[in-house]
Amino acid sequence: QVQLVESGGGLVQAGGSLRLSCAASGSIFNIGAMGWYRQAPGKQHELVARITLGGSTNYADSVKGRCTISRDNAKNTVYLQMNSLKPEDTAVYYCNAWVDYSGTYRLDNYWGQGTQVTVSS
Repeated sequence: QVQLVESGGGLVQAGGSLRLSCAASGSIFNIGAMGWYRQAPGKQHELVARITLGGSTNYADSVKGRCTISRDNAKNTVYLQMNSLKPEDTAVYYCNAWVDYSGTYRLDNYWGQGTQVTVSS
């Protein structure tokens, strides 16, 4: 089985920065796209940023210019650097990854347990 474990969330003042990390562990042959999603109270689950195995990225309009997603394929880890944080960034952030755990090139989707990010005004 595969586990995704996030870290790096917390409480920060508006204008501050946080770096989220998500490490994948378990039976892993290959990891495809990895990403970060978030869900704020009363709002829908939304994509924050996504990065392919080749390094192509895309971002939600709301975080463009403030967030950078990156990955370390040797460590099976994806990062989200968040700068100039705003109160509206407050949410639970979830890591997502497409993982080949069987060596058959079939990718299955996995989620982390979530990490809380709270931005105070």
